[in-house]
Amino acid sequence: MPELTNIADILPSRAAELGDAVAIRCPGGKCSGGFARYDQTISYRALDARVTELARGLQAYGIGRGTRAVVMLKPSIDFFLVMFALLRNGAVPVLIDPGIARSALKQCLREAEPQAFIGIPLAQLAKVLLRWAPGVRRKVTTGPLPWFGGKTLAAVEALGRASRAELPVVDGEDEAAILFTSGSTGVPKGVLYRHRHFTAQVRLLQQAFSVEPGGVSLPTFPPFALFDPALGLTSVIPDMDPRRPGSADPRKLLHAIERFGVTQLFGSPALMAVLATHGQPMPGLRCVISAGAPVPAATVERIRALCAPEARFWTPYGATECLPVAVIDGAQLELTRAGTEQGFGTCVGWALPENQVRLIRIDDDAIEAWDDALCVPPGEIGEVTVAGPSATDSYFRRDGANRLGKIHETLPDGGTRVVHRMGDLAWQDSQGRLWFCGRKSQRLQTLQGLLGTENVEPVFNRHPALKRSALVGVGEYGRQKPVLCLELDPAQPMPREILFEELRQIARAHRHTQHIDTFLVHPGFPVDIRHNAKIGREQLTAWATQQLERTR
Repeated sequence: MPELTNIADILPSRAAELGDAVAIRCPGGKCSGGFARYDQTISYRALDARVTELARGLQAYGIGRGTRAVVMLKPSIDFFLVMFALLRNGAVPVLIDPGIARSALKQCLREAEPQAFIGIPLAQLAKVLLRWAPGVRRKVTTGPLPWFGGKTLAAVEALGRASRAELPVVDGEDEAAILFTSGSTGVPKGVLYRHRHFTAQVRLLQQAFSVEPGGVSLPTFPPFALFDPALGLTSVIPDMDPRRPGSADPRKLLHAIERFGVTQLFGSPALMAVLATHGQPMPGLRCVISAGAPVPAATVERIRALCAPEARFWTPYGATECLPVAVIDGAQLELTRAGTEQGFGTCVGWALPENQVRLIRIDDDAIEAWDDALCVPPGEIGEVTVAGPSATDSYFRRDGANRLGKIHETLPDGGTRVVHRMGDLAWQDSQGRLWFCGRKSQRLQTLQGLLGTENVEPVFNRHPALKRSALVGVGEYGRQKPVLCLELDPAQPMPREILFEELRQIARAHRHTQHIDTFLVHPGFPVDIRHNAKIGREQLTAWATQQLERTR
């Protein structure tokens, strides 16, 4: 792959290489049996041509270099066209999870201060009724009619066909996008991506997973799908609600996998659990990638058993602010499973060669300047920090978050770089592998010492009556009472007195869990809206506190 400063600029070479091969395939209408017809397609050649036309049209309409444009489109060909066109003409797309709370969504829009709004009619209607982004001056709507002023996407594309204006050449340091985090542990933050971050991600993903052009991908997380055309993969958009991967219909996913010869699957642990439970073999898959939260070892084992022996199951470790950081494959996960179930944490593998990962002492305060004295010795739990080509430099208009999440480092040659604090706890073993121990903000400090969620929950999750567990702390920090919230497996009913006693026996068998003796059954854990996999332990802490107060 040639050196790039803009991932949209790889489309011409992909068009020359792959021509009329399908670049994107979308569900479209329904056929017999309720399955999608997948009759909406676009070739690499047409994708490149239409992206150029749309980029010119948007520029002519006033959405060009430096313009912040909110994009609220469903996974579709329009989504790909708009995103690549904005990147190509130097505009700055703003992406916000549509499933977040209305108040949080409004706050994200207020912070981003977009000048343009590109969305489906329903999004444009919501913008007016809920008074989103009043500073917007340019509106673009999909569909046949413009809503509440502005232009249709088709009209903007027609503007571009009539234009021969030059498109700007962007620099790697130029702002490329603002991607808001899921807000799973707080209010979503806008992560400022520069063009060099996106091009680095494409390179790192290609290297980590040995991606070769010509494969067929089923990406169940829309933003991740944007990498497919850049990597030369045919992207088959699944017939599912991307906001609810845990509720996806496995039959529809498997129908697409079989019909189009899908070779690569990307999904959250919640979606992998759906496929694992369904149990239908997927012999054509060669690469399965799951990210968003730790993948339970049992899920990894089941998915690997459903795939061909030569297929690879990968779990990259990272975050919106920096992805990918490290990677581990399914075979290694199964080898480290015993350690995870003993309380070592979840192994997330080795840092990618271009990333420098260092663990620093646990500190909730800001750290302005890097000092090697911050690092903890091997084997000790610390906070994960990353310096690398895909590590973003800042949050958008969040000075407080920047102070807490970024460290400025002076290099031996006099240069400087930004080190990102992941907000995760981990330790590094003698082989250099990272073992994830949980979020820093969700750690417990009890009278007996530090407890990380990933050091505790897998110890108990082996019990057959549990679907999963969540460790929370009740009371004053430093004197917190560890409480294990339980989500039960309805297929394995058990009297609670017997269950709790068996869990206490498990607790007593491990030194770091011996003081855990309080268990609360919860009807269904709150989870993040992006991957349906990260447990909302902050909400569970408030719930557990109320439950214990009632029993006093």
